[in-house]
Amino acid sequence: MAQGGAQLQDILREIEEEKLLLQPQPESRADFLQYSQQITLDPNSVSRELKLSDGDRKVTFTEEVQPYSDHPDRFTGWRQALSRESLTGRSYWEVERRGGVTVGVTYKNISRAGGGGGGGGREECIFGLNDKSWALHCDSNRFSFYHNIHTPVSGPESSRVGVYLDHRAGILSFYSVSETMTLLHRVQTSFTQPLHAGVCVCPDSSAEFVKPE
Repeated sequence: MAQGGAQLQDILREIEEEKLLLQPQPESRADFLQYSQQITLDPNSVSRELKLSDGDRKVTFTEEVQPYSDHPDRFTGWRQALSRESLTGRSYWEVERRGGVTVGVTYKNISRAGGGGGGGGREECIFGLNDKSWALHCDSNRFSFYHNIHTPVSGPESSRVGVYLDHRAGILSFYSVSETMTLLHRVQTSFTQPLHAGVCVCPDSSAEFVKPE
């Protein structure tokens, strides 16, 4: 009986997943807001060159090294941070940026070491420069998408970037958000693990995960 119950649960789970896959992709801002999620940053992941604030939602570049404790999840050579939340379904979130900021998603097992100097597996820990992460770099009026290779992206400048993820369908989209939402770049792939939202912050810059409204 227990085995039959487990099989039934598996069947029901598969049916629910099929229903999700058959749901239309969001088009209007109201559609995206159905999947909005407040992202918070994992303090154990935050680089010591970033100051964490605003309820673990904001990181700001700082020249004063922060006294964070040692932790295997901490980025030690690059100004990056990961979300507490793991993302497996449909999610939409927004990042308010000042200056140069990279916004992306990554598998949790991305390398945390390496960084500023040349060599030493530097690319393995930087969002977008490996096969474990996908990232959009935003700086002034320029955008660039990275996933192993660099893809120039054009679009209207905005201080806010929206990110939509449909993990099961393998869809990742980046938007310039102001009065309207403008698609900057869309990825169609196959995600093999849960994802985490992440940011990389340039000098004199900051990034804040804001609640989409």
